[in-house]
Amino acid sequence: MADVGQGVGGEFLEIITRELRKLKVQGEKAMAQVADDRKLHLKLDEQSNSIDIIVRHLAGNMVSRWTDFLTTDGEKPTRKRDAEFEPAPNLTRADLMASWEKGWACLFGALAGLTPANLQQKVRVAGQELSALDAILRQSLHYAAHVGQIMSLAKHLEWQHWQSLSVPLKKAGKS
Repeated sequence: MADVGQGVGGEFLEIITRELRKLKVQGEKAMAQVADDRKLHLKLDEQSNSIDIIVRHLAGNMVSRWTDFLTTDGEKPTRKRDAEFEPAPNLTRADLMASWEKGWACLFGALAGLTPANLQQKVRVAGQELSALDAILRQSLHYAAHVGQIMSLAKHLEWQHWQSLSVPLKKAGKS
């Protein structure tokens, strides 16, 4: 629980950080269940993304959005967003996970530097002005959607050996 002096803003920052950490772990647990590294690059169809594309997109987004979060536009001119969606069959699991870690570290570093007063501060994302609170919520929902995609793809790819990441369904005949 947040310190009384921190109020709702402090509690929000604690909660959002905790929930994003849980989301990161869920994504990692899902990817860990993909036994064959080559499967990280598989797409279900031409319109779908592979796990590696989603991870690279998340990492690119996080580094862009959270670097100098309060002072520069969240869509950095150095970001090559379209390249995040290009196949990268030679990318290793280690490379992919290093990118994943870099993105999350950038996010958590930025969140750790925020105070409740910062939540009302105006920030820019792709030229659009938002409150920092709005930008944080939008990004957390964006990340949740993509981690859900990673989990779904991993489960699809490893359905025969999948270990549930949530409360498993009860089996018939068991209470």
